[in-house]
Amino acid sequence: MTTLSAFSKFTDNLSEQEQLMPVLFVGHGSPMNGIEDNAFSQYWKKLAKEIPTPKAVLVVSAHWLSKGTRITAMDFPKTIHDFGGFPQELFAVQYKAPGSPELAKETATLIKSAEVELDHDWGLDHGAWTIIRHMYPEATIPVLQLSIDYTKGPQYHYELAKELASLRKKGVLIMGSGNMVHNLRMVAWDRLGDDEYGYDWAKQINATFKDLISNGHHDKLIKYERLGKEAMLAIPTPEHYWPLLYTLGLKGSKDDVSFFNDKVVGGSLTMTSVKIG
Repeated sequence: MTTLSAFSKFTDNLSEQEQLMPVLFVGHGSPMNGIEDNAFSQYWKKLAKEIPTPKAVLVVSAHWLSKGTRITAMDFPKTIHDFGGFPQELFAVQYKAPGSPELAKETATLIKSAEVELDHDWGLDHGAWTIIRHMYPEATIPVLQLSIDYTKGPQYHYELAKELASLRKKGVLIMGSGNMVHNLRMVAWDRLGDDEYGYDWAKQINATFKDLISNGHHDKLIKYERLGKEAMLAIPTPEHYWPLLYTLGLKGSKDDVSFFNDKVVGGSLTMTSVKIG
């Protein structure tokens, strides 16, 4: 049981600071990125050195969909291997970062648009740990996950994210994890190693997404189905796109926007990632 003194100590540590933490949307791609030393994982390591060290990390992953909104609230979240057909080396990974029931409770109280359930069953899925183990290999920073309510639409997720804005003032790194362009049915599996190979429609819509993000046209990104057939090919199902909306919802008026890992994989996936702030 969490004691009052422990809760107070943690919340004191989360006092507001002058510098806002940035917000990230990270294209996570294949689970193999969790163990490979490649251009994507190398940038994740580099990024962790460039941004302030967070007091905690809150991840909105494409791989935790729920009816209603939940947040992990255990002391030590388990490492979830939510995939199949990969080498045993990947299944052997255990990322033993602590959680934070205290931060989970505080975050739940911030969200007024939904009743947030404190979850003790989930953990860290590959949308979280494959990235964070490269950024913070010591596994000493608390990591939590916030689920995505699959019964709600894009506008709802964008607006819910705004309710988390005060966490940026308290040193919490909020990260959406998915892929802007994510069409597994159309992947050219024989071209996975060629990061210059992409279908014309994938390159076109990825460029459109980047332009709209850069210019703050979030309304058009929320109503992505109006962007034409290329958008529908990029987003055949929305779960990998929704985390981007959480990131965009947290953008402040003075925040800069930049992109990294801007590559196409297998023709129909993009690793394009966004840093806000």
